[in-house]
Amino acid sequence: MSLNRFFKKIFYHSFKYIVLILDIINPRLSMKFYNKLLKFVGINIIGIPRYISYKVRFDTFELIEIGDRVVISEKVILLTHDYTFTTALISIGEIPKTDVSFNRRIIIGNNVFIGMGVIVLPGTKIGNNVIIGAGSVVRGTIPENSVYIGNPGKVIGSIQDYAEKCKLKIKSQDFNFHEDSF
Repeated sequence: MSLNRFFKKIFYHSFKYIVLILDIINPRLSMKFYNKLLKFVGINIIGIPRYISYKVRFDTFELIEIGDRVVISEKVILLTHDYTFTTALISIGEIPKTDVSFNRRIIIGNNVFIGMGVIVLPGTKIGNNVIIGAGSVVRGTIPENSVYIGNPGKVIGSIQDYAEKCKLKIKSQDFNFHEDSF
């Protein structure tokens, strides 16, 4: 790990708890502070995310891009590296002088919701207007306007169909809306 990366990690982990304290006092202020912290450590934030939990596990900050109006729930892991090459090479008798890995970007489009406990693997690109269900493992290119769930994850439908189902549920039931969050 480079010295610069080491200090960014220390800085990030030292200051992210201020987000938690601010969240108790003023959630909107905490998100503004957190977005600035994430940008400072190297995450490419395009627009204004709606919510990013302070419990998200970021791998290499510089390899992550987050779009506008994104929600990233608690316990999400954004994994940008893969060291399995070392294990594979050793299994065939080729012992490398050092660990062999690859690092790939993660790109999250605009208006994306990522549910709790999702793992996003290296090289993943999530299109605009996507819902990722809780606990999913995400890899590859996730098409725009889709709903993606599972392990292994798969597209189960369009976000437009999901929105229509939501509208029907709203009409038939009593819901509590958090209007201030929109």
